[in-house]
Amino acid sequence: MRHCDSELHVMGRSEYVDDVTPPAGMQHAAVFGSPVAHGNIKTLDTAAALLIEGVSAVFTFSDIPGEGYFGAIVQDEPLFADEKVFFQGQAIALVVANSYENARKGVAACSVEIEELPVITCPREAFAKGETHQELRVFEKGNVDPIWETCDTLVEGSIDLAGQEHLYLETNRARAVPCEDGQIKVYSSTQSPSATQKTIARILGLPMNKVEVDVKRLGGGFGGKEDQATHWACMASLAAYLLHKPTQLVLSRGDDMRMTGKRHPYKQDYKLGLDTDGRILAYEVSHYQNSGAFMDLSNPVLERTCLHSTNAYDIPNVRIRAVPCRTNLPSNTAFRGFGGPQGMFPLEVAIEKASQKIGVPPYRIQELNLARRGYVFPYGQELEDDRLHRTWEEAKDTFDLEQRQEHIETFNSENKIFKKGLALMPVCFGISFTKTFLNQGSSLVHIYTDGTISVATGGIEMGQGVSSNMIAICCKVLGVSHRRIRCNSTNTSRIANISPSAASATSDLNGNATIIACQEILAGMKRVASEEMKCEADEITIVDERVYLRGDSSVLDWDTLVLKSYFARVPLMAHGFYAPPNIRFDPVAGWGRPFHYYTYGTCLIEVTVDCIRGTYTINSSKVVHDLGRGIIPSVDLGQVEGGLAQGIGWVTLEELAFSDDGKLLSNALSSYKCPDGDFLPDDIQVKFLENADNPGGPLGSKAVGEPPFMYGIAAYFAIRRAIEAFTPISESETRCPMTPEQTLLKLYPQAADSFAAFSTDK
Repeated sequence: MRHCDSELHVMGRSEYVDDVTPPAGMQHAAVFGSPVAHGNIKTLDTAAALLIEGVSAVFTFSDIPGEGYFGAIVQDEPLFADEKVFFQGQAIALVVANSYENARKGVAACSVEIEELPVITCPREAFAKGETHQELRVFEKGNVDPIWETCDTLVEGSIDLAGQEHLYLETNRARAVPCEDGQIKVYSSTQSPSATQKTIARILGLPMNKVEVDVKRLGGGFGGKEDQATHWACMASLAAYLLHKPTQLVLSRGDDMRMTGKRHPYKQDYKLGLDTDGRILAYEVSHYQNSGAFMDLSNPVLERTCLHSTNAYDIPNVRIRAVPCRTNLPSNTAFRGFGGPQGMFPLEVAIEKASQKIGVPPYRIQELNLARRGYVFPYGQELEDDRLHRTWEEAKDTFDLEQRQEHIETFNSENKIFKKGLALMPVCFGISFTKTFLNQGSSLVHIYTDGTISVATGGIEMGQGVSSNMIAICCKVLGVSHRRIRCNSTNTSRIANISPSAASATSDLNGNATIIACQEILAGMKRVASEEMKCEADEITIVDERVYLRGDSSVLDWDTLVLKSYFARVPLMAHGFYAPPNIRFDPVAGWGRPFHYYTYGTCLIEVTVDCIRGTYTINSSKVVHDLGRGIIPSVDLGQVEGGLAQGIGWVTLEELAFSDDGKLLSNALSSYKCPDGDFLPDDIQVKFLENADNPGGPLGSKAVGEPPFMYGIAAYFAIRRAIEAFTPISESETRCPMTPEQTLLKLYPQAADSFAAFSTDK
């Protein structure tokens, strides 16, 4: 089996929110956003917009019939700016017209007078001024303070870790259709149908059962539509509800980039202490998260940053400080890895710095300090197996690490202009929502009398293959061909109280629920077969659509058994519900067992740097990944390779830049660069661990969406090691991403100093 949407995608027949034929009289909406990042609204003039031909209405904060504020964690964000604006692009008004073009003309006709206030874009500055969304949190294990004096090697420093644009192919969009009795049906490009449903109900002052949200598929999400797709669905719903006309809102690429949040940038400080052998004795890190204007999902993102700050390493003494800082940027939000990459990065920086001081390759320190079975993480969960070491050892052996290192040293000694670098990245990533109550999934399975099957779950298909996985699970549990099975859209009227499709948990939660539903139906069908064949139900199996008795084929086939079950009044539908056991976490104490299990892997990346131009080539990326028992190999491989590519982009090309007054500078695909096929390595090898079933995953599988993203971090350090082979790196602050411009400045530090002086003078 392959991805169930492959042919539809290739032929251009896959339907998204605005591909479905619009209903009669549908209106189009566009957003008028703030031209400045912070200020008091003095006057707002929308009268000129109403004079534009085709414009039917302009809505502002005062037109909201229900609650005007919302938020996943704290309800601090207004649907439209109310008296003040807090970031450039913040929605002030919604213009509705009979066409998209006329709606855009209406937006251009709107004007606002704003008394500008000071703008903060740096989280350190925000923290110093007391601008935080919550108080500083501290996670501790052991006691770092007395350990520093016993360490033979101490390193410390600061980091400027940039954010990342989601850059999903399908921008945010929603279509709302008013129905009878004040009901409303919403088609949204969201990862969180129930959150969207709940917020629309809140905004409109309706009960949730009058709001139906339907999601067939997304053209990419990566976390960017977990919470922030809600905004646009609410705006479309508001217009549809007040005008009694279907209304669609589709963001342009420019508006989407300007108005939505990104991966959280961080400012970070670290300190690492080691003994003479290179064993880590103590680690301290402070995370100043650039949360943006409103809370959004910053708190849980920062929490996972803390939980993954020690990544795959055994560190006896740890102190982790973290604070979400309020700045005048769009509210930053979920992104693949959900804060985990930002937590792992500083420790790798510290290890690299320590390796230079000790005089050993970084991978020696990494290997010496890898966590083993029985290690207790700073938040209280124990490591229950040694698969992390398996991935490391297999990566070393399979990809000839020592030989590659010798080859690189020889190459660098023989070449003056080109230098090579190599880096490894071990990953230990926890699978589950850290908010325990979100770890639940539901599935509704129907078997029709013609033998075909439909499955509907709370999982959102956004290219990662969750629909295909649900079909494959039904296929394997019921013993039928995948051609009989169809995965329906995710709909809040079919599945209620849906957890977001996020945290790499979607296939786990909904897949296990699907297994439960299928098994319930199958139990009834086996009873029917056992009565027909005069045997016990547990002696019956179904394989390749044929009923078997004690391993021998019988005269019964799938279609016949389905009809017999129907005539016997045995239910051919079931609702399955699954909640993983043994998950608990106290967010106040920062202690518990937040993860159902861990996914592990090790990646080796090799690069070549052109030391004249500052450009680089990523030669190879080689991965050993713990997948458990994969459900669909091609889908799983695509997830590993895709996550790796996105991770490489984050630390290399993807430079997210804002001006001091809060304007997004990297605001188009001409100024924001992401990896393409030519940039990525030609040599990508992925090896999955064998004999590694996971009891907690559906059919023995493990989650695969987020962990591969962290492998890309190795590219950053491989480039730095190639630079070090040319000239020592001197820096007061470690900056990421390592763009070609940054690479060139690292290669020629004197030129970098001159450039910095010139910039200051200007």
